[in-house]
Amino acid sequence: MKTNQFGSQAGESYNAGRKCNGTVLVGIIDEGVMNTHPDTQANVWVNPFEIPNNGIDDDGNGYIDDVNGWDFKNNDKTTFDGTTDDHGTHVSGTIGAVANNGVGIAGICDNVKMISAKFLEGSGTTEAAILAVDYITDLKTRHNLNIVATNNSWGGGGFSQALKDAIDRAGAADILFIAAAGNGNIIGKAINTDKKPNYPSSYTSSNIIAVAALASSGKKAGFSNFGATSVDIAAPGVGIWSTVPTATGAGYASYDGTSMATPHVTGAAALYASLHPGSTAAQIKAAILNSAVPTASMAGKCVTGGRLNVSGF
Repeated sequence: MKTNQFGSQAGESYNAGRKCNGTVLVGIIDEGVMNTHPDTQANVWVNPFEIPNNGIDDDGNGYIDDVNGWDFKNNDKTTFDGTTDDHGTHVSGTIGAVANNGVGIAGICDNVKMISAKFLEGSGTTEAAILAVDYITDLKTRHNLNIVATNNSWGGGGFSQALKDAIDRAGAADILFIAAAGNGNIIGKAINTDKKPNYPSSYTSSNIIAVAALASSGKKAGFSNFGATSVDIAAPGVGIWSTVPTATGAGYASYDGTSMATPHVTGAAALYASLHPGSTAAQIKAAILNSAVPTASMAGKCVTGGRLNVSGF
């Protein structure tokens, strides 16, 4: 697998034989996730407690036929609605695209299973986001699934106690909430979120990991928010090549953003959980932050002053 000096060191980890475990799950709270992309299809979660398309809520969680997750935007079982779900699909590839399959890319954790909790399609509401967070939490507590994290490459709006409470409920269930630090103000100028919070990444919940974006040169992306106390770590977020739906089927695209940096960390959480079964959310978070590589562009700009490094897991 290819490696990059200022990347996440996932290639080095993979080449050293440190592999992911298919019993580890993550939630993708975002747009929907393409469930037929050849690079990720094998890692799209299938609900083992739900009989497909029988019109019955077999697992008793309040959602009928939630086979791959749920669409909280449209309140239906269809978690993928086409090319409008490119952002969520791009995130999924970075987390869990299959390695060495002769197709496209490899995710950070190439055997993780990904649950789609769609609440965005152009826009989304805080109420839908809360439902999505609680859906993932309920799946873990109801079925004892090994869900270790949710990926939250989104932000906007003011402080919501109800959303923070949902994040805290996830924390109580030992689920990390990995969140994008944000892409600056309306003109793309980076914001110090110690002074001007970005939600949800700036909530003080202990299970949050807030992620800034780095360029391949090791420089902080110009658009990426930062904060010595409110942002935890940086990860690759410029020119990230990943899976997308196209008008003719499955494809790939290069996107920039803290949205693209965040799934590197979510994949890292799944990788650590694979290599250290039974780890708590707090232990996984500590391992990710403690293994960060000091990076000049992030000195004083995040808690770790550094970038993601999964090679020591």
